[in-house]
Amino acid sequence: MSMAADALIPPKDFKGLRPLPQLIFSARWLQLPLYLGLIVAQCVYVVLFLKELWHLVLGAMRFSEQEIMLVVLGLIDVVMISNLLIMVIVGGYETFVSRLELEKHPDQPEWLSHVNASVLKIKLAMAIIGISSIHLLRTFIYAGSLGKEGGPFTETGVMWQTIIHGLFVLSAIGIAYVERLNQPVHAKEQH
Repeated sequence: MSMAADALIPPKDFKGLRPLPQLIFSARWLQLPLYLGLIVAQCVYVVLFLKELWHLVLGAMRFSEQEIMLVVLGLIDVVMISNLLIMVIVGGYETFVSRLELEKHPDQPEWLSHVNASVLKIKLAMAIIGISSIHLLRTFIYAGSLGKEGGPFTETGVMWQTIIHGLFVLSAIGIAYVERLNQPVHAKEQH
């Protein structure tokens, strides 16, 4: 996706854009505050993770195995949402705003070298399924431990959460299938 820095230099005969196309093209920079806001949200998730981790450490000796598992699932959930934020921030900025020019950086994520809007959609769908899976697992654990007492999880609530998770999975399969259909014929032959 990204090109070498010398390929970014416009041709000598390029005279620039007319005013209206320039305005429209420059409008992509309006997304910058959105990505900066997501970085702030990422910081909030780091604070939340540290708070939950501290809660786990303090309660390690008195929590049951199930309580520890639920806190750890909460930590995993925070990490997965944080990963989703990074994918949106880095991939979205690179795809829709401006190149980050990370080609020679030793820490460039592998996925960033071939990111585009289609790849980003599929990665986001998979991350949402992962997050939904964690929430569904936590629901099943809570519901199973409450038995017939009910508590915050009713049979109907668990059923709807399961149906919604299934719809996320079907949506991701649909997105991947449509993206595969949209691939050029020569790209399919290479696989």
